[in-house]
Amino acid sequence: KFFGVSQYTGELREKIIRETGLPISYGLSANKLVSKMATNKAKPNGFKEVPHGKETEFLWPLTVDKIPMVGKQTQETLHTIGIHRIEQLAKTPVEQLEYVFGKWGRKLWEKAHGVYDSPVEPYSEQKSLSHENTFREDSQDIVFLNKELVRLTEKNAYDLRKEEKLAGCVTVKIRYDDFTTVSKQEMVDYTALDNVLTEKVKALFGKLYKKGQKVRLLGVKFSHLVPMSFQMNLFDKSVEKLQLFKAVDTIKDQFGSGVIMKATGLTGKKKDGTPGSA
Repeated sequence: KFFGVSQYTGELREKIIRETGLPISYGLSANKLVSKMATNKAKPNGFKEVPHGKETEFLWPLTVDKIPMVGKQTQETLHTIGIHRIEQLAKTPVEQLEYVFGKWGRKLWEKAHGVYDSPVEPYSEQKSLSHENTFREDSQDIVFLNKELVRLTEKNAYDLRKEEKLAGCVTVKIRYDDFTTVSKQEMVDYTALDNVLTEKVKALFGKLYKKGQKVRLLGVKFSHLVPMSFQMNLFDKSVEKLQLFKAVDTIKDQFGSGVIMKATGLTGKKKDGTPGSA
């Protein structure tokens, strides 16, 4: 049992309900994964405690779609190999899951056993991720500038996924040839997807850029960062895309960042200098 923690959490829940009238649910366990699933089970207005050592007793009767980050495509693949409940997933040889899903297969197997070693981190000031580049030659070439925006965005998104973070705010910075510096930011739904972030960055640049003026520096920053586990109610397609981008990250780690590039990220004659970061 959780003794003092359980009592404190229960009292906190009662206080919130008493003072706000809002329904609130919580789950309590030995790790964040099981706690999240217990919270979902307790909704809309309850609580669920899963004592240490009782994780599989709670998890195994549930269907595989209850596992965070398991999207529609993963569910369908599991169903085709006869896996519908978490107990079936847990009893499937991990080698078989790795054959079907790669590294994600082992993660699935571990989750089915209630194993999740991501630490609970105390609150700290929100950090940001940013990359910027000062060009060797000032440029007003829109095609080149857009390609550079894509490159900077993809670098930031790669860093986001490596840190298991999602971004809730995007900022674009422009420094012109006369050293005038401007920036613009907008909020986004929490994400770490290249395509979503690139679309937002290009839109911000379009609103900010003075057509025809030469650019000396471009910068892209992601802020309002939260852990990926914080926002689990992603659309199925977003979950699958996130797994795809993570797979691409793994390939880049093994063979170099230039081994996979989008068409928009390809350039002919290199115009920019060595990328800087902030």
